[in-house]
Amino acid sequence: MKDKVLAAPEYCHANFTVYFNDAFWSDPELSRTFQGRKPCYFNTGVMVVDVDKWRKGGYTKKVEQWMAFQKKKRIYQLGSLPPFLLVLAGNIKPVDHRWNQHGLGGDNFEGKCRHLHPGPISLLHWSGKGKPWLRLDSRKPCEVDHLWAPYDLYRSSKHLLEE
Repeated sequence: MKDKVLAAPEYCHANFTVYFNDAFWSDPELSRTFQGRKPCYFNTGVMVVDVDKWRKGGYTKKVEQWMAFQKKKRIYQLGSLPPFLLVLAGNIKPVDHRWNQHGLGGDNFEGKCRHLHPGPISLLHWSGKGKPWLRLDSRKPCEVDHLWAPYDLYRSSKHLLEE
């Protein structure tokens, strides 16, 4: 990871600005937070951290400070990404996207399903509102949901009891 504390698949085409509200962007001091940095969206559920560098750099405290600020003055939408972006944006070691085939959750409410991207895949990530266990149970699965089915511990043990 060389000089980076965190590595993750980055998505620089995504609009990260939507995670922050008008209170953030209208404050001149806050809006300069990303000045001179190239912030890219990344999924905090799929990242590698150099724990020694993390501790030495006091990154837990830095993230917690932004979380405490958020409690006083709402500056971002809820979730784990905004405080990580505030601290680490532009300072992440990019990792090949095959490590996060994300977005497979699509959207249950609109019935949208995503397909696997071409090439090798190392991690299937049902990020989004649609979870495979919900769609399989409702008998309205997406094509990729069947890839998850063999790992459903509840279904597997239930199936064994029926035999």
